[in-house]
This record gives sequence, C-alpha cells and structure tokens, in this order.
Amino acid sequence: MTANNAPLDDTQRDAPGAGAIVVGVDGSEQSYDALTWAAAEAARRDLDVEAVMSYAIPTFVATAMDAGYAALDDRALRSGAEQVLREALAELERRRAVGQPFKLVDADRVRAYVETGDPSGTLLEYSHNAKLIVLGARGRGGFMGRLLGSVSSAVPPHAKCPTVVVPKGSLDREGVDDVVVVGVDGSERARLAMLDAAREAVARSCALRVVWALPPLTGTQAWVSAAIDQEAVIAEMQEQVDAAAEWLRHYFPELVVQTCVVEGIPGQVLVKQSEKARLLITGTRGRGGFTGLLLGSTSQAVLHHAKSPVLVVPNRKDRRVENRADFGPMPTDD
Repeated sequence: MTANNAPLDDTQRDAPGAGAIVVGVDGSEQSYDALTWAAAEAARRDLDVEAVMSYAIPTFVATAMDAGYAALDDRALRSGAEQVLREALAELERRRAVGQPFKLVDADRVRAYVETGDPSGTLLEYSHNAKLIVLGARGRGGFMGRLLGSVSSAVPPHAKCPTVVVPKGSLDREGVDDVVVVGVDGSERARLAMLDAAREAVARSCALRVVWALPPLTGTQAWVSAAIDQEAVIAEMQEQVDAAAEWLRHYFPELVVQTCVVEGIPGQVLVKQSEKARLLITGTRGRGGFTGLLLGSTSQAVLHHAKSPVLVVPNRKDRRVENRADFGPMPTDD
C-alpha cells in the first residue's frame, strides 16, 4: 500500500465510530504513533480502527471569499486532508512490514474518514459511540494550523468514552515494567479510574500500581506545618489506599496490586511513574492532591510530559463504587 493509493472510506454512517477505536490524525509523527498504538489495541480487543482527519475553512478565508471561491478552497482543503490520511495509512503499513513488538489489527479493519469541522468537536462527537479515542500527545500544527496538542488537551475532559494520549517515542521504550499505574486522590472519580486500571492491568497480564501523591505545603500554608504530623498523614493515606487495593481484589481476584503514597507535586509524581509503566491511568477530575486534574498544571504535566500512553477515564455511574467503604477506611467527603 502506498500513500497515493491507500483507500479512504466515505460511507455514510448513522453512528460514526460505533464500536471502534477512533484515532485523530494530523500528519505528525505523534499521530502516526497514536495510529500504531490504536492498531495494536484493536488487535488485542478484536475491534476495528477508524482514523479521522478533520478540517475547517479558516474564518479569515471564509469571510474574505465569495461562495465560488469558498467551494474551491474547500475542495483543496479536503484533498489535502485526504492526502494526510493516505500517508498515515501508508506509514502504518510500513511499520507493519518492518515488524512491531506487538500484533497490529489486520489492514482491512482500519478505515479512514475525512470530516469537516473543528477537530476537537469532531472527536467529541465520535466519542458518543466509540469504544476509545486515541490521540498523539502533540502535533506539528496539524492541517490548517489545528494543533494536535490543543486537541489532546480539549478532548479527554469532555469525551464520553475513555481517551488515550500517546506520547511520541512511547512505543519503543526500553526497560518498561509489566505494570499499569493509576493516580488516585480519594475521590469517587479516582475509584472509577482504579476500576478501569484494574481491568487494563488484568487484560495486559500486568501488576497494578496505585499511586497517591501528597503535595508539599505552599508558602501560604507553611505557618501550619508545625501542627501537621506529616508521617501520620502519610500513614493515614497509605491505610486508605491499601483498603482500596483490597476492594479491587474483590472484583479482580487475579490482580496483583502495589500501593504507594509519594510526597511530591502530583503531576511530577505521575510523570516519573510513567517512565517505566506500560500505561498510566487517571480520572477526568480530582480533589485534594489532584485538584483540577486535566484543567490546570497537573493536566499539562500528565498529558504532555508522560513517557507512557495515558488513559483518561470519563465520569460515569458504576455500582461497584458503592461498597468501597466495606473494605476499610476511605475519605468521607468527595
């Protein structure tokens, strides 16, 4: 398959992305890595892959041209978008030909679609029906200046399905341990993340490491430091995270769980943990040590500096969280 003859699919669908792993493509190396990771994940899950390239006519172009020129410009943009997708499909086949340390889904189960509209909005629409959205951590600017970096920041907090952000170079790291890492903070959303992390760890025959970061006191809090027994706080957090591990083993008896409480800035702690992890998992929001996760500095650290792929778990209802208190101490306020 070459970049010039790779097939695109323009079939009209009632539910774009339904039951598939959807990958945002923009022509960058990062998006190629995302497509490769998605093809491997699809092989593991026995799912199809939909590679999506979305573009929009820049506002300054649309307002400066009459309808005839706008139509011509749209044809040029679509042609460029189609070429980006063909090159992405060709790169996937090139990687398949040279061999990968993991199995890739068959080529006939990878489809490609060009969409018009804002890339973030397009992928969010796909997330209503997709099993998983996969993105590169950062792009080169994308088609018509659509930064994949901004898309990978905008999509995870609002997607209806889990989202995976794949950093460049994360597929061929050396010294990776058979461990999935999940960052927690005692919130219900963190418990949802733990459940998904446990499932992912079992599916990958990996151990699960549950990590709770204890942020340092800020300058404005320093006056209370003498009244705080740091060791007692850490011990209490460790007791809670160990109880959470017992809760997880109730639902996943075969799961090997490691727990740790780490002193440090949450984003930095998770980035460090990602260095040898196969997968890092977080919830969409947090509290305590993870206040504003995916909304502020922690999100930038995790999504744009993690060394492993990052899976972001959306908020949802799950009855399994209701009996967490039966297994030991836990925070009483979320």
